[in-house]
Amino acid sequence: MAKEKGNRIIANNKKAYYDYFIEETYEAGIALAGTEVKSLRQGHCSIKEAFIGIDKGEVYIHHMNISPYEKGNIFNRDPLRTRKLLLHRNEINKLMGQQKVKGYTVVPLKVYLKDGLMKMEIGLARGKKLYDKRQEIAKKDVKREAEKEFKIRNLG
Repeated sequence: MAKEKGNRIIANNKKAYYDYFIEETYEAGIALAGTEVKSLRQGHCSIKEAFIGIDKGEVYIHHMNISPYEKGNIFNRDPLRTRKLLLHRNEINKLMGQQKVKGYTVVPLKVYLKDGLMKMEIGLARGKKLYDKRQEIAKKDVKREAEKEFKIRNLG
């Protein structure tokens, strides 16, 4: 079976960028069953409610919704089951240390297909306060208004 080349984004967590300052990102593999991979290739995935936990030196993603593969019948797994993320030991240790010492959290950012393999980008994140979110909304509004004025000025 020939492997596909290039990246294809399957699920993106835009809310994470709004709620958190992303300090670092890591690429992790996902331990999946065969029908889950087929369902992911069709784009049936949601990571909006998902969160990442570290337990006994292993990294897991909870509440990642992979819809059942329609032709999978008895081989389909629970759509919300906990799945293991595959990272190097030194990356796991770094994440655990940052979580304990500095109060960071680990959030899923996106799921994508890379050279035929399912990968997940996870981020080491620090929560935003309400005023940070308001500042971000204000910046977006100013940028949108400037683009609107520019467009009007150039068309007229």
